[in-house]
Amino acid sequence: MLNMELLSDRIARISLQRRRDTQAERQERIFNDKVRTIGVDKEALDMQVKEKKQREEAEKEKQNASDADMLYNSKVACLLHSRQVKEKCAMEKAIVNYRQQCQQPWSQQEFDLNDPDRCRNTDLGDAQMMPPGLVGEDPDSKSRRQRQREQLREWLTQQQSERAAERHQQRLEEQRYDQSREETDNIALQLQSLDMERRKAAAIATKEYNLAKIEEKRHQEGKRNDKNNQQLTGVRAEPTLGMVGVPGVWPSSDRRAPVESLQQIIQFQKHQMGEKKRMELKKKQDEEQHDRIRLDSARTALLMERQQARMNKELRRHLDSTNVKLAETHKQQKPDIERGCVDDSFFSKFNTCSR
Repeated sequence: MLNMELLSDRIARISLQRRRDTQAERQERIFNDKVRTIGVDKEALDMQVKEKKQREEAEKEKQNASDADMLYNSKVACLLHSRQVKEKCAMEKAIVNYRQQCQQPWSQQEFDLNDPDRCRNTDLGDAQMMPPGLVGEDPDSKSRRQRQREQLREWLTQQQSERAAERHQQRLEEQRYDQSREETDNIALQLQSLDMERRKAAAIATKEYNLAKIEEKRHQEGKRNDKNNQQLTGVRAEPTLGMVGVPGVWPSSDRRAPVESLQQIIQFQKHQMGEKKRMELKKKQDEEQHDRIRLDSARTALLMERQQARMNKELRRHLDSTNVKLAETHKQQKPDIERGCVDDSFFSKFNTCSR
């Protein structure tokens, strides 16, 4: 009973032994430096390199064939061009030879067909090379040159007269312009004198009106004082000799001389001028104070802006240094392979088993 082996046990033992053999072969294949291929298909890589070389060689052969065809076509084009040039030169030479041999002057249409030998039998001194009136001979050249000179003289005379007329017209226009400018200046002077007279009259009228108003005010004050005196005394005073005036006009209570009234007016005008100057000076001081405040505000704003920029720069520098420190700390917390610090202990973690 003990020596008997069950079928299931035998199958389990065989499968276990098979797995052990497979594991041993796999370990032998993986841990052998000569035949180890972990994650790389060397045959496929070699095939890719071979195909790439074949493609490069095919492209190179194709390019060489194209260059050879281009060179051959260029040579053929040069040969054809040289052949055309030679044929053209030969044709022109043949045309010249034909004209010299077959197209003599006596055989042309301009000569007498009934006497072809007339040109050869005529002496060169007696022969007229070209009939009168044709191109190359001008029998009326002297008269034509004379007419040309006369026409040129007439043109010059006409140009001089036209220029003289233009200069005369320009002088007339300048004279009219000067005359109109003088008239405009005279009118402006007249208008200025009228304006000055009007202003003078307005000033006189204003002065008289002011004097009249002052006199009226004094008259009213005199009447008010007299009325008050009458109310106080209860008795109407008899008119004295000094109070007698022009009939129909109430005598004024102000007995000061006209010179004093004029001095008062002058003093009042001086006071007005001084008040005006004081107001202008105050306005100018206010404007200067406003400008000074505006400049101080602008300077203060500029200083604040510079200080803010300096503070932003310092904050940015502090933030950058903080970011650098945080990055270094984060880098120190990463594994060795991510930090780029890999030593021999890192490789000792692998290849401990076949899995």
